[in-house]
Amino acid sequence: MAPELLLILLLLALGWLARRLGRFPPYASDVLNRFVIDLCVPAVVLRLVPKLEFQASLIVLIATPWLLALVALLIVRVASRRLELDRATEAVLFLCLALGNTSFLGFPLCSALLGEASLTYAAVYDQIGSFLLLSVVAPVIIARAAGGATPSARETAWRVVTFPPFIALTLALLPLPRPDFLDAVLKPIASCLVPVALFAVGLRLRITPPRELSAFALALGAKLGLFPLLAWGIALLFDPPRAVFEVVVLESAMPAMITAGALAMAAGLAPELAAALVGWGVLAALITVPAWAALLR
Repeated sequence: MAPELLLILLLLALGWLARRLGRFPPYASDVLNRFVIDLCVPAVVLRLVPKLEFQASLIVLIATPWLLALVALLIVRVASRRLELDRATEAVLFLCLALGNTSFLGFPLCSALLGEASLTYAAVYDQIGSFLLLSVVAPVIIARAAGGATPSARETAWRVVTFPPFIALTLALLPLPRPDFLDAVLKPIASCLVPVALFAVGLRLRITPPRELSAFALALGAKLGLFPLLAWGIALLFDPPRAVFEVVVLESAMPAMITAGALAMAAGLAPELAAALVGWGVLAALITVPAWAALLR
């Protein structure tokens, strides 16, 4: 096993063990996630995005997650009829298919398997793809399934523009002066992303078998097998540079987003299924994502 993958597995295991032993309070993962989102991810974005050379081929990083979300919607519609799913299960299936763990797990795995330079492209995929889907689409799906009020366009826009990584992305894209000392300040903060994010994922890791086995198997297989294959085909159509191609496929191969699962569970939407897709997805991805990286190479 490569040292990078061993480190990922070790940090996940340490986080899981720390929760089982009660070494951290129940809200510890939320605090660590906030540290990653508000400090580490913006530092990565501010470090790497200004070095990005913009070209038309980067559109595939933006288009792919949205196209896969449409595929997720189609799969859920078909599965709902065949498996006679209730509205809550439909919502969880869509959220866990459309939203990938492209930051907390995607960044460390891309960095380990493709090199640190890949984080530049991974940040674009995550921010304009996964994050916007989470901010714009997820609240609507959850509100409709749970019978709550759908957030207004103003509330959604405010959530987007005040999100720290999105602010960092905006600043990184502006033609602002870049002092030489800035990179030296940002680098140690950015370097915390991988260990802290993975430990936080481990703290939240739950491995429980769901009762909805058919829906579970369908979602896990589609997320880890079908979606990266579709992303491969989409990337071939756009014919981007090799580094972009690899990030598109690998980010599309990430398991269900932990935040999406947490939101579904908080709303009482098929909590067992949501927890299983997140927990088993993370473990399975430690095998499937390196396998996709090996195929790419």
